[in-house]
Amino acid sequence: MSALTKDQRASWEANGFIRIDGFASRQTCDAMLERVIEIARQSGGAGLQGGALVMPEQKPNPNAQHPEDRVSKVFKLHRDSVFHEFAKAPELVDRVEELLVPELDCFLSQFIFKSPGAMGQPWHQDAHYFPFDRPPQVGAWLAVSEATLENGPLYVLPGSHRKGLCEHVPDPRPGSNFGYMEVQSEDTSAQVPLLMEPGDLLLFHSDLMHRSTDNVSQVRRAAMVYHFADAGTAQRGPENFVNDWMPVRRAATASTRS
Repeated sequence: MSALTKDQRASWEANGFIRIDGFASRQTCDAMLERVIEIARQSGGAGLQGGALVMPEQKPNPNAQHPEDRVSKVFKLHRDSVFHEFAKAPELVDRVEELLVPELDCFLSQFIFKSPGAMGQPWHQDAHYFPFDRPPQVGAWLAVSEATLENGPLYVLPGSHRKGLCEHVPDPRPGSNFGYMEVQSEDTSAQVPLLMEPGDLLLFHSDLMHRSTDNVSQVRRAAMVYHFADAGTAQRGPENFVNDWMPVRRAATASTRS
């Protein structure tokens, strides 16, 4: 039996994404936030903490009261506690398998804090950061808190996954975060904001153009993001330092990364 509905499959083909409201429980979202705050505080707001990498915002937050208020993203979480459980959950992996292949790795994970005053990320395609030998990859974006127009939600450009990889240039804004790149050459007038509740999930194609806006509210917009690929994927060029290839589904006799 298919894990995806006919409408979800049609949305993937036409738009490059699938939205699944109420996918995760509020308890799961709360557990993720509690654990990542613990990691952020143990790190002092930056650097390595256990297996995780804590990246601060480049733009200072004058209203920061705790270490997590200064954090942009925490990478390499998919081997840790509740994040590991979610990455390997059958209800998630079954859906990703239908979009990709039967044998899957989770190669990247990141928790996004998006505190009040944080800058958004400009239009980009995740495939720009994934110089692999076999596209596409699938992203799984879980809303851990409410995403509103004020706190900087995702905007997507439906159908842009069919364009292939566009030219990316460095984000020119002062104070933008490390590694931010931007697509400037495309018409984005058909953009759609994704207003989400805690537990809502977005599955999206690695060529889908998307962005987020600045958080001009007084509340954090938190999200947890995973990226999945074919287990046989090979890197072209140097491995990205935030990648960590972890099997999430294998045939009984497969021999791949561990």
